[in-house]
Amino acid sequence: MPRDRLIPLQAEDISAFAKSLRQQLNAHQEANAALPGHLSLLNMLARAAGYRNIQSLKASQPSTSQAANAAQAPAKPLPPARGPRHPDLSELADRALRQFDPQGRLMRWPSRHQVQRYALWGLWLHFDSRRRYTEPEINEVLNRQHCFGDHCTLRRELVNMKLLARSDGGREYRKLAARPEADLLPLLRELRERSALGATAD
Repeated sequence: MPRDRLIPLQAEDISAFAKSLRQQLNAHQEANAALPGHLSLLNMLARAAGYRNIQSLKASQPSTSQAANAAQAPAKPLPPARGPRHPDLSELADRALRQFDPQGRLMRWPSRHQVQRYALWGLWLHFDSRRRYTEPEINEVLNRQHCFGDHCTLRRELVNMKLLARSDGGREYRKLAARPEADLLPLLRELRERSALGATAD
């Protein structure tokens, strides 16, 4: 990897970052005797910060010309520290939306319980109510839709919220019919749009 270009890395929640990195290192240690290589470690760091891999992180960085243009452009006003930033969302729904990346994937597990509940509705969208899932299939869907390596927590919380039903000792899962509150509808609409854009980009 060229050394002449710095790759900035920013983590909004250092606790979630550390937790994700630790989980990835534990998984690597269980599967490998040696420490992760340079590229593997870079990918782990990028995933802990909410990116798919190091290439995704690099692609998100502005080019030199873009950075120069940005430096010359007048500074944009910062969004308010509190209150909704998305015009259609309540404060809680907006907080939940900030936990998702532009492709609609959950970047981090929120610390606030109510925001966690809102975020789980965003994951519920990706299941088909007409089919039955095995646990590995549930994990596969969740792993596509989050970036911090903890599908077990997400699966458990979806069941606890009665958004998924678990039967036959955990061998079978199904999506439960649920009616989101009116407050959630703009959030779910925004996440559907992000997921559709992400699928088109892939």
